[in-house]
Amino acid sequence: MSANDPLPGKPNDPHDSAFLRACRREPVPHTPVWFMRQAGRSLPEYRKVRQGIAMLDSCMRPELVTEITLQPVRRHGVDAAVYFSDIVVPLKAIGVDLDIKPGVGPVVEEPVRTRADLERLRPLEPGDVAYVTEAVRLLTRELGGTPLIGFAGAPFTLASYLVEGGPSRNHERTKALMYGDPELWAALLDRLAVITSTFLRVQIEAGASAVQLFDSWAGALSEADYRRSVMPASAKVFESVAHYGVPRIHFGVGTGELLGAMGEAGADVVGADWRVPLDEAARRIGPGKAVQGNLDPAVLFAPREAVEVQARRVLDAARGLEGHVFNLGHGVLPETDPDALTRLVGYVHEETASGS
Repeated sequence: MSANDPLPGKPNDPHDSAFLRACRREPVPHTPVWFMRQAGRSLPEYRKVRQGIAMLDSCMRPELVTEITLQPVRRHGVDAAVYFSDIVVPLKAIGVDLDIKPGVGPVVEEPVRTRADLERLRPLEPGDVAYVTEAVRLLTRELGGTPLIGFAGAPFTLASYLVEGGPSRNHERTKALMYGDPELWAALLDRLAVITSTFLRVQIEAGASAVQLFDSWAGALSEADYRRSVMPASAKVFESVAHYGVPRIHFGVGTGELLGAMGEAGADVVGADWRVPLDEAARRIGPGKAVQGNLDPAVLFAPREAVEVQARRVLDAARGLEGHVFNLGHGVLPETDPDALTRLVGYVHEETASGS
């Protein structure tokens, strides 16, 4: 079977796919499944094609991006592909001196902490990421009826990397700027919202069927701080792509207390991590939104029967919701057995198939 061939039960048109139907809260033939960080990390074929190639370099090679993005679709039979990239790619594209260091993550050479630093963040132009346009076009041709999800980091999470200079456990410099100079903070997030909006528009215009905004570090905030200092920038991103009519997904880690606000920011689908049951997550998010999630990624290290018990709990909590996209509560862990992911996809499809 080639990537162009529709998987069993899948249409040739992505618009009619189970994934997009679930995002639109329409009836589905089965609960759709995809995984965050499914494009790589745990797959031996990913490690093979990435061997000797730095992460950011791999994100700028359209043929390699296409191959990596397709790998989990071929292997697992997931209902959607997610574009292989990194949240700092648009920052690199506008000239920010940064690198992704193995075992560490994104490291910024000159952190952004003053108004002068802010001026170094110029707007992103589509030509800055022409390799993204090429890769998305290649992918949509290869994927056939399988939708492609576009990918971007949310303004707050990008700001945290820029201000801290890299990953942070406590986000102390980020919060110090947010509390200490709210005008500079607002200007920084607004500028990042414009950059992120352009990055998503490039992917949508090249053929992406949906987009997800990853606010990986938003769970470090109180709801009041999120609403006051972060939500306006995220809302600006979602509004900037609203006219395309593609589903917009919002996800963060440890955001159980923020789910209502994240729903209000403008997404059509809100992802929940494993800490909040999906029925309770849906109650917090409010009506009119599909819900995505939320199996604990660590569950996949348990025996098959235990994985199925936990997956069943997720499906039971999602029963009766208007739209549910099955996913993990965070990304696939690097040491995950790929066969466990494949079995999980099959289990969810079988358990939720119409008429079963």
